[in-house]
Amino acid sequence: MDNELFDYSPISSRPPIKWPGGARVACYVGLNVEHYQVDRPATSIFAGTAGLAPDPLNYGWRDYGPRVGIWRLIESLDRHGMRASVLLNSAVCERYPQIIEAGRARNWAWLAHGRDNSTFQAELTLDEERRYLTEVVETIAAATGTRPRGWMGPALTETFRTPELLAELGLGYLLDWCNDDQPYRLNVPGMLSVPYSVELNDVTLFVNRNLSGPEFLRIVTDQYEQLHADAEHSGRVMALALHPFVVGQPFRHKYLDQALAYLAAQPDVWLTTSDEIAEHYRRTTGTSA
Repeated sequence: MDNELFDYSPISSRPPIKWPGGARVACYVGLNVEHYQVDRPATSIFAGTAGLAPDPLNYGWRDYGPRVGIWRLIESLDRHGMRASVLLNSAVCERYPQIIEAGRARNWAWLAHGRDNSTFQAELTLDEERRYLTEVVETIAAATGTRPRGWMGPALTETFRTPELLAELGLGYLLDWCNDDQPYRLNVPGMLSVPYSVELNDVTLFVNRNLSGPEFLRIVTDQYEQLHADAEHSGRVMALALHPFVVGQPFRHKYLDQALAYLAAQPDVWLTTSDEIAEHYRRTTGTSA
């Protein structure tokens, strides 16, 4: 079947995008703050036990994130003056309220990211999905004091109805379709796609490809340099996707800190949030709300 959610648009033939202050690259940190169910398989470091319930090896690895890793990340984000764009499971609001408190104190941008990361966004009836999405969005709004503007599904999963249902709830953009270096309009009134990355992503780089910290640092700088060159005539977006249980490990952390320091030092970067990228694109390109 044809994809009716968005149209093909070659980046070489679009009107130029101008970021604030003449920046070439709009850069945001996509910080995944997630909850995993103890009796269901999910992202794993060792496949041999992934189907067991309980699975202390893999569950404990993931649980390092909210217990330890995120607090290390927060120190680095604070050090380099960066606000996180938080991809938030609504279950976090009840289970890890200290993280919500820390994010509210730092004015993080909050995006809805499903209920938990053990439950994918699939095989729901229309009414079931509407109730599910409403519960997720309302829970996050109540806990953070800010209604989410953006969405990313757990493991970037959606149904064909998800964008339309999110628009009904007042959300304005998705991160699920990692197919561009610029925002673009979806064929759902008021909805945008904002770039995210499954490549510049610590799970992909460290877990799936087993790269080292120095390699991660080099990849971040290479990504920025190429996007900066591409953006001579039209701005680009750089999304750095992070998971506290991965890049928050002690032996990786200093390389993340060096990568953030590198990005913060660039003269042509707009360090921002995915909310602000969507809003600026909407305002300056005439995209209707």
